[in-house]
Amino acid sequence: MFRDVVKKLIPQPVFNAIEPYGHWGEAIVANFRYGFPARNLKIIGVTGTDGKTTTSTLIQKMLQESGKKVAMMTTISIDLGDGPKPNPTRLTTIGAMALFKQLQQIRDAKPDWLILETTSHALAQRRVWGVPYSVAVMTNVTHEHLDYHKTFEKYRDAKLRLFKLTNSNRRGLRTGVANADDPSGNLFASAVKRPITYGKTVGELRASDIKTSPTASQFVAHYQERKLDIKVNLPGSFNVSNSLAAVGAGIAVGLTNQQIEQGIAALTSVEGRMNTVDEGQAFTVIVDYAHTPESFEKIFTEVKPLTKGRMLVVFGSAGRRDAAKRAIQGEVAGKFCDVVIATEEDDRDEDGEMILESIAGGAQKSGKILDKDLFKVHDRTKAIEKVIDLAQPGDTVLLLGKGHEKSILGNTGKRPWDEVTEARKVLQSRAKS
Repeated sequence: MFRDVVKKLIPQPVFNAIEPYGHWGEAIVANFRYGFPARNLKIIGVTGTDGKTTTSTLIQKMLQESGKKVAMMTTISIDLGDGPKPNPTRLTTIGAMALFKQLQQIRDAKPDWLILETTSHALAQRRVWGVPYSVAVMTNVTHEHLDYHKTFEKYRDAKLRLFKLTNSNRRGLRTGVANADDPSGNLFASAVKRPITYGKTVGELRASDIKTSPTASQFVAHYQERKLDIKVNLPGSFNVSNSLAAVGAGIAVGLTNQQIEQGIAALTSVEGRMNTVDEGQAFTVIVDYAHTPESFEKIFTEVKPLTKGRMLVVFGSAGRRDAAKRAIQGEVAGKFCDVVIATEEDDRDEDGEMILESIAGGAQKSGKILDKDLFKVHDRTKAIEKVIDLAQPGDTVLLLGKGHEKSILGNTGKRPWDEVTEARKVLQSRAKS
């Protein structure tokens, strides 16, 4: 497809010169095709394994509440500055031709800022060539996408490229906001002229007096001589870290304490992130996009103390993606949860039962017993029905991995899916029976 599109756009000698560069070549052509659309945009890039969309949305809300017009492109949605529309591609950073076409539309809409979630794939493939980042934000770097990058170091270094691109933009702020609680944080901070490091206990931007509840967190943020009273209306202490990253971005672009405080407090939810499904049942049902071993551990650690009864979890693992994490996911789930149900996520053209077998093997290492407290139910609807039937008053049911996504990719193609809707249907049907 790349060859066919590009050959129509440029002279043959130029095509011959750039074709070997693949995605990078496509980005070069896309810039010329759409008139280097990002050139006059002020762009905040957000990268990391977990927390990108939540952090991006917090930054957007903060800027909007301060009176700015803000465009945003994330895993969930594309917002040209006039309201979000679903991102149909399921790609956090879309292909170069589509990306720069969207950037042209965003440029024409004349936003004050663009927030661009930027993936390791896009950075490694240089699909964002020609994007002049002004501020870079790093949430964390953990085990993910090693099917593509092969080693953790290559994965980390791909994300590090965002900070290097930001530092090379002499017309921008050349500022990087890096997580000092992450082992890679100092490496990221060292890649920019103006680093802002953040963390719960370390870093220039720190949190103190942290108070958490099932629905929100409050803390005091300290940066140099500044003190900010932050309330983030999202559950989980990991959202303290996400909101600190957003505070760092607010400081980088020159917002006042009041603008930052009011902006963070204004966000009440993010689609597919710790969303509660309540149909009057005597147990809690939570839908979340968590799909890595590290994000599993964060959620389980947060939810366990708030659960009066047992913790039950339903999740899968994507086909044609990082196969090594499947058993690790199962092992982490088996360690924290009382009941584990392995199901489909996006098998693609892999054998779904074999994926479940890998997950189950990890759960068994944590002591789970098949058909007792460990179940393999490939059909995701049936898996949700199973966990709802097993749930008792005071339990917490976690439905992980799909979050905001609106489809499941199987070996026969794509079929529509909405996790919250499916859970609601099952709860309603059980309430009537």
